[in-house]
Amino acid sequence: MEIKAIRTEADYLAALREISDLIDIDPAPDAPEGERLDVLGTLVQAYEAKHYPIDPPDPIEAIKFRMEQSGMTVKDLVPYIGPLNRVYEVLSYKRSLSLNMIRRLSEGLHIPAEVLIRESEPVAA
Repeated sequence: MEIKAIRTEADYLAALREISDLIDIDPAPDAPEGERLDVLGTLVQAYEAKHYPIDPPDPIEAIKFRMEQSGMTVKDLVPYIGPLNRVYEVLSYKRSLSLNMIRRLSEGLHIPAEVLIRESEPVAA
C-alpha cells in the first residue's frame, strides 16, 4: 500500500476520488482496501483542517441550534440563563452571556464552553 502525502489541491482531489471509489466497494476494515480507505481519510482530514478550517459557531446561534435540535422553547432556557426577559435579551444579542450562564448552558445543553465564550455578533438575516 503506497500512499503519499497530500500537499496540493490536485493531490487532495485525487484522494477524494479514490476515497469515493473505495466507499463504493465497501471494503472490510481489515482488508487492504479498508486500511487504505482509513489512511486516506486521515490524510484528507488533516489537509482539510489545515486548508479549510471551520470557525466555531456564534454562541447564540449554537444555543438556537441546540434548541431546535432538542425541540426546546425559549421557556426551556430559563434554568440556564435566568428569567424569561433575560433569555429574550440574550437571544436577541442585547445581553452577553455571563460566566454562570456559560457554565449552566455547557453542562445542561452540552454546548462546549469554548463555543459559548466567543464574542457574539448578530447574524444578518
